Amino acid sequence: MSTCERCGAAFHCAMADAAPGQAPTGAPGETPCWCTFLPPVLAVPDAGASAVGCWCPECLRAHIAAVKAP
Repeated sequence: MSTCERCGAAFHCAMADAAPGQAPTGAPGETPCWCTFLPPVLAVPDAGASAVGCWCPECLRAHIAAVKAP
């Protein structure tokens, strides 16, 4: 399980959390995550970024809605 960097909620990130019996390798594009199906609204950190985490579905969807609001 991953922890949302914004609200602290636990959620599953397919690119960071291993599937049962499998260790994640972290290879780009290895496993599509739910977030890849949403509109891109945040820049993806480069490989040198330190301690960057994901947001849970609720926080990311709320951010997308806020960015799109007039």
